Amino acid sequence: MMVNDDTIKLLRECSAGVKMAITSIDDILDKVKDDKLKNILIDNKNGHTTLDENIHKLLLSYNDTDKDPNPMARAMSWVKINVKMLMDHNDHEVATVISDGCQMGIDSLNKYLEQYKAADQESKSITKKIISLEEQLMKSLEKYK
Repeated sequence: MMVNDDTIKLLRECSAGVKMAITSIDDILDKVKDDKLKNILIDNKNGHTTLDENIHKLLLSYNDTDKDPNPMARAMSWVKINVKMLMDHNDHEVATVISDGCQMGIDSLNKYLEQYKAADQESKSITKKIISLEEQLMKSLEKYK
């Protein structure tokens, strides 16, 4: 199956984004005190994991591979999470840090949707599902901020 470059590039960015989200949630889960908040994060992580598996299969079907998050962005995320949590170890900070990450992810994915306009509908749909998942998580976290 012939697939255009924009489709591959958009899916790679989605791949990196969901991996970043999963890792960020993993980094912060052990710092969460409230069980409901922990369950919200675990459910969201599971949603990202499902999308990651779908993206992986799709990229394989196009004879391409996943993209890992940018190592610098990954390191900065880890530092932000750990420094913020050292300074103020509470669920308010967890919600704030994760919401900030969601907003960055949403902004990036919207930029990539604009940048890779020729991407196929399936990859655009996946991108919009990730954005929706991020928006839902931000809404769920509002009561903790």
